Amino acid sequence: MTNRPSVPEIITVNSEALQTQIRDLLPSQNGFGSELQASNVITPIIDLTSSAGGSSTPIELQEALGFADITANFVTGSATTTILNQVGFFLVDVLMVASNGDGIPQLQLSDGSTTKAIMKIDMASDKVSTVSRRFTVFLTAGDSLIAVTNGTQAQINVVTRQIATGDGTLVEPTGFPV
Repeated sequence: MTNRPSVPEIITVNSEALQTQIRDLLPSQNGFGSELQASNVITPIIDLTSSAGGSSTPIELQEALGFADITANFVTGSATTTILNQVGFFLVDVLMVASNGDGIPQLQLSDGSTTKAIMKIDMASDKVSTVSRRFTVFLTAGDSLIAVTNGTQAQINVVTRQIATGDGTLVEPTGFPV
């Protein structure tokens, strides 16, 4: 058996739709070449689809809190409140206050059987403590974000907004662009 190298084949692709897309996505190539060609040689490619470019919205704008998109929860006293239980990525703004050694406010992630504290204030004195954080949380099916206050002086204010679906598709603020 002899080993002979493959001979590349090049064929012309006649598609006005593809040619238009190339002209639209690569304006610097407009006017170069009149036909698209295909080859049976493996070559690196550039993904020219609009989804390959990602979001053109700066992250600060994409994560903006808008009136129609936010969910706000205020938890005080001895309470347990489910803040989120949907699949996806969520921006979470939290303000926790504990005073007079009465209560331990905390945020927990739960998978339905186990909970993990992801933020808390543990006070053992008569002082006032305030903690504010902004972070992103990812929830899968069955997961939830829970706020727990176990004292009359414990408070949690939580504002959330979904910023991406479970598969990572960005969720722009409602009404954007105007």
